[in-house]
Amino acid sequence: MSTKEQEYHEAAEAAQAAAEEAAEANAAEAAVEQEGVETAEQQQPEDSRYAELEKLAEENQQRYLRAQADFDNYRRRTLKEKEELSAYASMKLITQLLPIVDNFERALTAAPQGGESESFVKGVDMIFRQLSQTLEQEGLKPIQSVGEPFNPEYHQAIMQVESEEHEEGIVVEEVQKGYMLKERVLRPAMVKVSG
Repeated sequence: MSTKEQEYHEAAEAAQAAAEEAAEANAAEAAVEQEGVETAEQQQPEDSRYAELEKLAEENQQRYLRAQADFDNYRRRTLKEKEELSAYASMKLITQLLPIVDNFERALTAAPQGGESESFVKGVDMIFRQLSQTLEQEGLKPIQSVGEPFNPEYHQAIMQVESEEHEEGIVVEEVQKGYMLKERVLRPAMVKVSG
């Protein structure tokens, strides 16, 4: 049994025990009320007993409500964790595929044009587009960097260069693409920034 399941069972048992104590205290209150009016000497001890039982019932009720709230919070927290786990389950696989995507891009950039190699390049390009579409369907999208202000959440600066056409702190060149998986940065872009 996992710790989360154990916490769940413990919270449920605590809630049930608190409910039983509250029920016993309520039953005791009812019994005290049914006894009716007795002599003045007997009334004094019963009033204190009644107040004790009332206080106990209130404490048990509060304990029960706290246990119920703890259980509700636990249930919400585990549901959120499950949703996040399923949304980012493919993260490890996609991270391992990124170097392959990079190599495809390099091969397409370096391939000579014309002749027989043109059909080869077309085939590689088709494979690359198919892989890219599959990854996009899983939620992978490239981070747009060139011309954007440097943002350390999305960019990893590897060099600062002088640039007359860009202001200071603007990405002027992308050395390696960065990617996001849904709303998370999977890999920051390696960039050169104007200084």
